[in-house]
Amino acid sequence: MKIAVIAHDGTKDRLRRFIQSKMDLISNLTIVYTRGTSKIFKELILDIIAVESGPLGGDAQIAAQIVSNKIEAVLFLRNPLGKHPQEPDINMLLRLCDVYKVPLATNFKTAEILLNHFKNI
Repeated sequence: MKIAVIAHDGTKDRLRRFIQSKMDLISNLTIVYTRGTSKIFKELILDIIAVESGPLGGDAQIAAQIVSNKIEAVLFLRNPLGKHPQEPDINMLLRLCDVYKVPLATNFKTAEILLNHFKNI
C-alpha cells in the first residue's frame, strides 16, 4: 500500500513524534513525502519516495499520483492558521482526494484513525 504524507512546517516536529509512535502501523507501507517533509524521516523509514517540496510542485506531483490510482490515502497535516503561497495546489490536492475517493486526514486524530483502519486490511 502506498500513502502520501505532507506536513506544513508548523506540524513537522509533531508529525515526527506521531510517526515514531505509529511505526507498527506504517512499517509495511510505501510512503510518498514531499521533499521538505521527507528530510525529517530518513532515519525512521526505509521505504520512502520523495517528490518536490510543496512550493516547488510536490503537492501537484502527489495529486498526479492520485489521479493515476497510485496513492491509496493521504495524510496532509496542515497548519490551518497559516497562509501558504501554494494554496491553489493544496486545494487542488484536497479536491482530487474527494473526486477519486482517496481517504484524507488533515489532522492527527484522523490520521491515527486512518492508519488503524489500514492495519486491519
